[in-house]
Amino acid sequence: MSMITEYDSLLLDLDGTIWEGGRAIDDAVDAITGAGLPVVYVTNNASRAPEAVAEQLRGIGLDSATADDVMTSAQAAVIMASEKIPAGSPVYILGTESFRDLARDAGFRVVDSADDRPVAVLHGHNPATGWAQLSEAALSIHNGALYFASNLDTTLPMERGLHVGNGSMVAAVVSATGVTPEAAGKPGPAMFFKAAQQVASARPLVVGDRLDTDIAGGNAAGMDTFQVLTGVSGHYALLTAVPGQRPDFIADTLADLSADPDTLRPGPQGGFTARVEGEEVVLDGGEDSSTPTQALRTVLAAAWAVEESAVPVTRVRAASPAATTALEAWW
Repeated sequence: MSMITEYDSLLLDLDGTIWEGGRAIDDAVDAITGAGLPVVYVTNNASRAPEAVAEQLRGIGLDSATADDVMTSAQAAVIMASEKIPAGSPVYILGTESFRDLARDAGFRVVDSADDRPVAVLHGHNPATGWAQLSEAALSIHNGALYFASNLDTTLPMERGLHVGNGSMVAAVVSATGVTPEAAGKPGPAMFFKAAQQVASARPLVVGDRLDTDIAGGNAAGMDTFQVLTGVSGHYALLTAVPGQRPDFIADTLADLSADPDTLRPGPQGGFTARVEGEEVVLDGGEDSSTPTQALRTVLAAAWAVEESAVPVTRVRAASPAATTALEAWW
């Protein structure tokens, strides 16, 4: 038994899961092609058109990827706006030209200034966004425009590290206006429902690297979630994760899609044991061959079993040489 025999599709995040700044993450391409399951790439990055994303996927070796396999938060934001305002309405787009094209395709009239009295502002990631564009958005919202955001990711994983994400830019507009946008992307469940529908999936597996978007969104959609340790959320983030952000499975990379599901669930393994003492988990045991991720799953089983009303667990203490070695590799 393996993960891929238990599900009928994969709903895959991109940044931090499949690639970093366009560079394929180790094991990702082989794992996806080897799974042999229908795939939808569900991304909060609204800066690229679906076909551009598919072209980039083909460029790293996912040769069968097409625009129909991609669901971006920009698409989701346009759908959300379409449910609130009529076609033909003027809208201001904070985002790339591909986002503007999606809005036009949906029947909206894209304008360039708050003076054009847009009835909505749609805000997506664009590296070129600056003070002038943020100010036009703020002026539009002060004039009564509805505010929609493609996503609220505060950071964007790239090769050099965590860059400023769309949520950080949204925060500037919120600070200037006092208006919080409706967010179309993850962690809302809508993108996952639509992605599953695209491939007629009855039992999808949501795969991602970020607890507060990928995992929280998959959980909100009532789908099983698979966390990879290749992107934003690491070992200590998992330790302190609130219930709605806890994944069903924890994996090193996408290569673990071929592993037995039971080995990826939180629970004692690798010869480790864990017990909770106040605010910390004491990790003991282990073997020379034990891995940091086996230690993590052991610790999580103990930490997550603590009642929410109890003192929260925030630390891990090693009580054996193998535990010390494992914790040194955590981040």
